[in-house]
Amino acid sequence: SPRRFCLYPGLPDDLVGAHPPGAHSLVAVSVGYFLEDFMDMLCNQKLRQSWELLFHHSVVIVCFGIAVVLHQYVGFALVALLVEINSIFLHLRQILLMANLVRTACYRLNSVVNLATYVVFRIATLAWMTRWLYLNRENVPPAAYAVGTAGMAIMTPMNIVLFYRLLRSDFFR
Repeated sequence: SPRRFCLYPGLPDDLVGAHPPGAHSLVAVSVGYFLEDFMDMLCNQKLRQSWELLFHHSVVIVCFGIAVVLHQYVGFALVALLVEINSIFLHLRQILLMANLVRTACYRLNSVVNLATYVVFRIATLAWMTRWLYLNRENVPPAAYAVGTAGMAIMTPMNIVLFYRLLRSDFFR
């Protein structure tokens, strides 16, 4: 969380070995959440409806799983969890859509907040992580660098496509 950067200002300098107390547990619990959500989607949704999220969850499970098992890159995973702040508003959007409340002030307000948090917590965070990975490539072993680069190469386009869909759906109907 942003508060963690205030309490641990050195964290962005060493996302490989350093992490605040409780961060490893938070990342481990997050792996459990993504596993559970993956299984729930697999069992209860049609594949054509959920393949993108299943793919997203697979990438997160692998990357976070490596951090949990190795007790390294926990700081990097912690930064990646900032992306999930936006998920609150994405989920609220889905609930409002299911409740057929699209033409309400609540939906419009959520659309604006969703877009703002999307830019700040998804796009900016992924850009920052990509930059950090590139700038620290000499300090990251080749296998971990390959996994991180692949993760960023998958997540960034997926998030740009979703951003475009949200813009088109909620602002350019």
